[in-house]
Amino acid sequence: MVTPVFRILDYAQAVAFYVEWLGFRIDWADRPAGAPAYLQVARADVVLHLSGHPSDGALGSLARAEVQGLLAFHHQLLRQPHAFVAPVLARAEWNERVLEMTVTDPFGNRVVFCEPAGLYP
Repeated sequence: MVTPVFRILDYAQAVAFYVEWLGFRIDWADRPAGAPAYLQVARADVVLHLSGHPSDGALGSLARAEVQGLLAFHHQLLRQPHAFVAPVLARAEWNERVLEMTVTDPFGNRVVFCEPAGLYP
C-alpha cells in the first residue's frame, strides 16, 4: 500500500473538506499543542495522510484513487451544501471507458477519483 501525504495549512479546513464534504473518516490525528497537525483520513480503500509540517510535501500535489460507485459518489457531492468547487464527472481523455472526477482541496491538492475501465459502455 502507498499512502500519499498532502500538505495542509489549516486543520479545520482540511476536516471540512475531507471529512464533512467528501465523507472520509479520521482514523487518527496527532495535534500537539503549538505544532502542526498530522492525520490519516480514509474512505473505503482510499487512505490519505494530511500534514501541516512544511517538510511533508508540497501544496498542489496530486493523487489518483480507483474507486467503485463513482457516479453515486458524484451525485452525493452535488446534493450536499458546500463551499467547494463542484466536481465534474467526465470520461478520461486517455480511455473513454473510464470515468474520472477531480476534487481540489483548499490547499490546491487534487484527488482524481476514477472508476475502472469496462464498467461503462
